[in-house]
Amino acid sequence: MRWSQMFAPTLRDDPAEADAPSHRLLLRAGYVRQLTAGHYSLLPLAVRVRAKIIEIVRQEMDAIGAQEMLLPALHPAEPWRRSGRWELMGQEMFRLKDRRGADHALGMTHEEIFATVARELNSYKQLPQQWYQFQTKFRDEPRPKGGLMRTREFTMKDAYSFDVDRAGLDVSFDAYHGAYTRIFARLDLPALACEASSGTMGGAGSTEFMCPADVGEDLVVHSPACGYAANIERATSALPAASDDPGPPAPERFDTPGVRTIDDLTAYGAPGDRQIKTLVYVLDGTLTLVLLRGDHALNEQKLVDATGAARIRPAEPEEIRSALGALPGSLGAVGVALPVIADEALRGRRSMFTGANIDDVHLRGVDVARDIAVGSWADLREVAAGEPCPRCGEPLEIVRAIEIGHIFKLGDRYARALGVEVLDPDGKRVPVVMGSYGIGVERAMAAIVETHHDERGIVWPVAVAPFEAAVVIAQSDDADVADAAERIYGALRDAGVDVVIDDRAERAGVKFRDVELTGIPYRITVGRRGLAEGVAEVTARATGETKKVPLDTAAAHVRALLAPV
Repeated sequence: MRWSQMFAPTLRDDPAEADAPSHRLLLRAGYVRQLTAGHYSLLPLAVRVRAKIIEIVRQEMDAIGAQEMLLPALHPAEPWRRSGRWELMGQEMFRLKDRRGADHALGMTHEEIFATVARELNSYKQLPQQWYQFQTKFRDEPRPKGGLMRTREFTMKDAYSFDVDRAGLDVSFDAYHGAYTRIFARLDLPALACEASSGTMGGAGSTEFMCPADVGEDLVVHSPACGYAANIERATSALPAASDDPGPPAPERFDTPGVRTIDDLTAYGAPGDRQIKTLVYVLDGTLTLVLLRGDHALNEQKLVDATGAARIRPAEPEEIRSALGALPGSLGAVGVALPVIADEALRGRRSMFTGANIDDVHLRGVDVARDIAVGSWADLREVAAGEPCPRCGEPLEIVRAIEIGHIFKLGDRYARALGVEVLDPDGKRVPVVMGSYGIGVERAMAAIVETHHDERGIVWPVAVAPFEAAVVIAQSDDADVADAAERIYGALRDAGVDVVIDDRAERAGVKFRDVELTGIPYRITVGRRGLAEGVAEVTARATGETKKVPLDTAAAHVRALLAPV
């Protein structure tokens, strides 16, 4: 490839709309251009990187016996309705009607469609099956951001496993876990395997692969001491056991004029860990009280996971007043007939403080087991940094991270909904057990840039760089310099190196800047001074180190640098 013929529209200045390093650099280096919010055109350099990421993922999928397919991106509504997700997905799903008036959607994911194909499986003897694809997905993100990290149109590698039982699913899940670990190592992406919520996917469990980054939208709770890692939506910690005095035989009212917050109530001898925080939520249309310790915060995803609610929102003040007779600040669950779900940190607590459901009045001496009709218990609180790790007891850290992969144990939910059954060894028809495994290709590209860049631009790992090397003709108007550079370029091409030659009639400084900005791992510079010495300069993008090597061995030197360790 010749730079003079390549479309790589680099920019001198940072684009004003860029809100993350990867967004800024992919725009500046001529990899992408925005069409509209959440939709990007991938230009030639980005297509080359994307193809290399896909090939690495494909190799690791093939290595565990997965078979590649390609399923439609436009889906009829019927399989989504059968799974219950047509309504559950809400406004994030792009929906449309065809000319006959039939409902369709642009695929956000493909569990239902792969399950439809799997209806042709008949016997346990055909299992396990591992299928995957690279396909465009569509999500009507309310706030696309971060360039390629949160878009409305993107490429997903989604894979699906089909087993006769849960023991088989465990084996498949472990195989994908290993494959993902290898994929991210080959992409040179640091990846924490984190316990995670399954969200709208459902199933028995899931693992997210999270890449620590300042621009990450997720929070990961991590123990450097033992390696424990979990998305904050799933994380737990080892709280010290509470020791409460028995308290009075019944709750006692006391006036609290002007008290509206947990902090306000501490002035009445009620520390945060002795208070019961009462939140009011509407879960699938039902007003529900959610109880936590006063100094703890609710994680809403934990509430969704614990209740299975499809629609969740905080109650409005007028709803709260109508149901409880008071406004937030004086709410409690003592003597209330509404459904109550409580955080595990309140189990067994005595002599606690809570609202009396009368404005400016509270209760002391509340025994949770005696005085509150808790309908269900769950881990609802959000973990805070510094709390003890549930495994090793050492302080937990919370870091921002980018989700770069997610694997799910789906179970038989989709098989039951869509009629995917096989004969088991006893001759009985049973639903297959599924797993789902995703990697966002363009998001992986952005995550690599987030973790591999400096003040001069992108620093691609060799495995995914658009070109492994760039030969730069320092003085393109000098025939001897150009001829020497062309010989090195030809030798590298003959050796199978992915190389570009910068033959533009530009100043050397412009060419150097563009090679650095676009992140090509090795630059081979041929100029008049070097030609007089019989050498070329080989510069490593990652370190900035430059070495002079004889012209006739320059190609071999670069090949050696690119050889696998």
